[in-house]
Amino acid sequence: MIKREKVKSLLETVQFDREVTVMGWVRTFRNNQFIAINDGSCMGNIQIVVDFNNTPEDLLKRITTGAAIAVTGIIVESVGKGQRVDIKANSIEILGDSDPEKFPLQPKKHSLEFLREIAHLRFRTNTFNAVFKLRHALAFAIHQFYNDRGFVYMHTPVITASDAEGAGEMFKVTTLDFDNTPRTEDGKVDFSQDFFARATNLTVSGQLEGELAAMAFGQIYTFGPTFRAENSNTTRHLAEFWMIEPEVAFADLEDNMQLAEDMMKYVISYALKNCKEEIEFLNNRLLEEEKTKPQNERSELSLIEKLNFCLDNDFQRLTYTEAIAILKSSKPNQKKQFKYLIDEWGADLQSEHERYLVEKHFKKPVILTDYPADIKSFYMRQNEPDAEGRKTVAAMDILFPGIGEMIGGSAREERMDKLVQRMEDLNIPQEEMWWYLDTRRFGTAPHAGFGLGFERLVLFVSGMTNIRDVIAFPRFPKNAEF
Repeated sequence: MIKREKVKSLLETVQFDREVTVMGWVRTFRNNQFIAINDGSCMGNIQIVVDFNNTPEDLLKRITTGAAIAVTGIIVESVGKGQRVDIKANSIEILGDSDPEKFPLQPKKHSLEFLREIAHLRFRTNTFNAVFKLRHALAFAIHQFYNDRGFVYMHTPVITASDAEGAGEMFKVTTLDFDNTPRTEDGKVDFSQDFFARATNLTVSGQLEGELAAMAFGQIYTFGPTFRAENSNTTRHLAEFWMIEPEVAFADLEDNMQLAEDMMKYVISYALKNCKEEIEFLNNRLLEEEKTKPQNERSELSLIEKLNFCLDNDFQRLTYTEAIAILKSSKPNQKKQFKYLIDEWGADLQSEHERYLVEKHFKKPVILTDYPADIKSFYMRQNEPDAEGRKTVAAMDILFPGIGEMIGGSAREERMDKLVQRMEDLNIPQEEMWWYLDTRRFGTAPHAGFGLGFERLVLFVSGMTNIRDVIAFPRFPKNAEF
């Protein structure tokens, strides 16, 4: 096969008057003379100049938007505006036709809603070229961050019999025949006849298994798919999403907060350094989008300013109790502008409250700690009751501008008696969690960890507004297309 050169390297070339071969997809074809093609190596297109007087008419008709072509020609300095180099075509071969009457991506602006309907083709647009290259870079940066710090990457199970979050919103995994489901004498499904001989689900988290590994390796992280059967159609929820979950032995809440802040600054800095073209494009896209909004709905920061906002500021740390006091006395709460008013300690904070703390009050990323025990998970380390006898846990949430909660974590409850009591209070069966409790029986140690929803990170760094636009093939209620 002919050796091809990538569009990215050709656009950067300083060697002219040499023959090259380039292959890619037609973006536009103007005046039967100028073809713009893109091969995915960068966001830019390279222009092919066609000698249409000496090119067969039937070939010219097949050069349509979306068609895959191979071009061999001489690379020359461009005489036109907007590009530095052209390829003067000597030969053109159609590798794959694209029917212009049926190809849904035409050289015009398409709505994100429309592109979601053709998610298998949306990668070919500049917006999604940028988003998914950014996603790749962020995933690479996550691995590099933990690898450089000596963490062990663990693959935790996708199929599990435990519900780490206790929410019960899980997808069942079964091979039982729905038309002839075996039943026990009391009429319940007889899972003993199922593939795993017990009820199993798709995991909502790798955390519990990650804790087991941390008790041997000291520090581990997971990075894998998780699933939640939550009937939510918001712009922030998916049924299938990816989670990064580090677990660190001999660490407390303070260590946990520092690790999370260091990680966020590292990956954002990596993206700004290695995805300049993509972030610049997405920044400009967002600025154009902002112009269509009423003045009071426009963001105070551009995308690049927002990313630097997180790098240039130390994250503000305060307790939930301190946050409640700030929110109760805040102007939006006093004037009843919050949708959910804050009137008492123990309220579960909403995105509007989190964003107020970050964007209006502190004007920097915020880490909230020590939440009420009643609104947090069973595995979080219990604090001593405060002066008013209120029970809290050593939890933390990291809040970012424009998005609210980015990370949730805690010190884990390593004390056997405290953990067992909490499980009893929440009716979590100990016999099903014997393996988890073993980590408290044999060489228990203080440890901590957190979870970062990867799509939320990509959403933030890309400036996109719908989480369905930062995962290749989104899964949500009533939709599992592609």
